[in-house]
Amino acid sequence: MQPRNMSMSGVVDLAAVKAAQEAKAKAEQARAEAARQGGGGAVSPADLVIDVDEASFEHDVLQRSAEVPVVIDFWAEWCQPCKQLSPVLERLAVEYNGRFLLAKIDVDANQMLMQQFGVQGIPAVFAVVAGQALPLFQGAAGEAQIRQTLDQLVQVAEQRFGLTGLTVDPDAEPGGAVTHEKPEGPHDALLDAAVRALDAGDLAGAIQAYRNVLSDDPANPEAKLGLAQAELLQRVQGVDPQLARREAAEKPADAQAQITAADLDLVGGHVEDAFGRLIDTVRRTAGDDRDAVRLRLLELFEVVGAEDPRVAAARRALARALF
Repeated sequence: MQPRNMSMSGVVDLAAVKAAQEAKAKAEQARAEAARQGGGGAVSPADLVIDVDEASFEHDVLQRSAEVPVVIDFWAEWCQPCKQLSPVLERLAVEYNGRFLLAKIDVDANQMLMQQFGVQGIPAVFAVVAGQALPLFQGAAGEAQIRQTLDQLVQVAEQRFGLTGLTVDPDAEPGGAVTHEKPEGPHDALLDAAVRALDAGDLAGAIQAYRNVLSDDPANPEAKLGLAQAELLQRVQGVDPQLARREAAEKPADAQAQITAADLDLVGGHVEDAFGRLIDTVRRTAGDDRDAVRLRLLELFEVVGAEDPRVAAARRALARALF
């Protein structure tokens, strides 16, 4: 398994959007298959922390990541910081009550896994969500930072992949349970239609499907995120990046030129460049142009996600530019 990074702060390029949608579809298929095979029981608190090696990694991490976020703790017996961090992670795994599964990997006994994840030093903590790996942090982080990271992880897992975690029963026997299947929601058919449209390159169809969900459920987080991403991708279709960037460089006060360039920045993954470009343009413009730039910036905030610290910083910068 070759891990891949997945940003928890918003998917901002076409390849990442497609990968996220495909991973979600695979997660839903895995939950359906588990249900057909009689899965769905509760786990005991002892089942929330497991030891994983190279032989069990495929089943205990990759397959289970289609049902619950799996946090991986790379550790070793000789590592003193590991002895500080691991008990905190184990306690939080129980406290989070099944929102994530903690997999402990001894690097001395599992060198191949350490190399595949590109671990440079320990302790190192990664997560796998719907088969996608992402780094969380390295070193003995403070508990407040760990909690913030875990909160973001479980939010992303639920909103983008439908992973609601494990059902935990304190009276359940250890080792005798699997995760529960997420109940089908009232808008799942429309959201699935949007995913299929994205897979087919039908951005207009995906946009309409997401709007249909939002017309009935305006606060639906998956539809809001999907719509913002699909609309961004639709806007940059057919745009000549070199021409657009040259025009933006030559016309720093041209609101539309800067808006187009900011869209391209975000699609390319240059989040701070996109935000900074539009905030600078807010300072240079007035009236309808300024309002158009401000509104586009708010739309890009939706694409990245309110929990991203870059969004919070940009909101503060926008407020200073406006007032």
